[in-house]
Amino acid sequence: MKKTHALLPAALLAALGGLAGGTDAHAATYLLTAARPNQLVLVNATERKVERTYPIPGDGIPSVVALSPDSCIAYVLTNRWESVSGIDLDTGKEVFRADMSEPGLRVKTMFAMTVSADGKELYVHQIPTRLKATEYQVEPTRIAVYDTAAGLGARPKKTFPAPRSIVQLLPARDGGRVYALGRELFAFDTHTGQLAETLPLQSWKQPNLSAPDVLAVWPQWEQSGVFATPYYAARTDLPADSPEAFRTGLLTLDLKTGAMKATDFEPTAVVIFSSVINPVKHDEAFSVYTQLSKIDLAGGRVAKRIDLEHTYYSINMSADGKEVYVGGALGDIAVYSSDTLEKLATIPLPGGVNMSTASMRVVQR
Repeated sequence: MKKTHALLPAALLAALGGLAGGTDAHAATYLLTAARPNQLVLVNATERKVERTYPIPGDGIPSVVALSPDSCIAYVLTNRWESVSGIDLDTGKEVFRADMSEPGLRVKTMFAMTVSADGKELYVHQIPTRLKATEYQVEPTRIAVYDTAAGLGARPKKTFPAPRSIVQLLPARDGGRVYALGRELFAFDTHTGQLAETLPLQSWKQPNLSAPDVLAVWPQWEQSGVFATPYYAARTDLPADSPEAFRTGLLTLDLKTGAMKATDFEPTAVVIFSSVINPVKHDEAFSVYTQLSKIDLAGGRVAKRIDLEHTYYSINMSADGKEVYVGGALGDIAVYSSDTLEKLATIPLPGGVNMSTASMRVVQR
């Protein structure tokens, strides 16, 4: 672990140090999320309290949070989706800044951002638009690659073409690929920028099922190494008013092996937003929106479901698989037992801030 700094409380440094490698069963679990107006919030989920808040320089509402592999640096999409700010979690200082737009060229990204497995590169899917006197000229979308050591005023060291409508970038564990989730699941070679493989979504061929629809803007794969998101498909062999006409399943991508799997588990009902795989039981998943659902992937069914006190957008889990954390939408994080779905705690964020669609990541140190 890199050298720590006095600005971080000694007790927090000791606890974070105990997380190194994820091997200490008694180490605290820390969550990192973003909130309006423009700040990061570090939550001690074990002690059920907010540990620290970090102001993000500049204007804008933060959304996607990507962590370096050692969880020392948090990269946050901010400034109306036009900038990435890297905050050192030990000092609270901004140590990386990529302002993507420039005079005459507006560049935005919508959620698709990640850090390479070795922490040396930041990948950002960019949507550039040339601002002319009488028109907007749409330019080809791309993935920009930044050196994470570039500091403030970072510029891409290279770019390569990528399709439109990309909502997730996911790093392969071996560092050789970055996956881009859009109309299909595209795998790009990180060294050459070439498209290495296309896994079918819009083009999938399943008997009596339409192409799936996916809304996947919450990354939470760091505990299990498996990305998961709900998908929705229509039965083409049934009338539209049939209770079984629309199906919900879970799409998973193993970032170690590259294996993608789609598991149907119920008629479309309440599962809409984000999902997470249990890090110690990969055949068990949890999904959140107005209800918390426990999904048995091996049996293709919902094992248990409870109503929540309000809507939550994001979800994550402890390393031992015993606790489920739900956040996003409003200003609190709720903790549930993964076994019984019993509510264990509510952790309010200071000032009643709004997390909205921000990521909720587990700090792994």
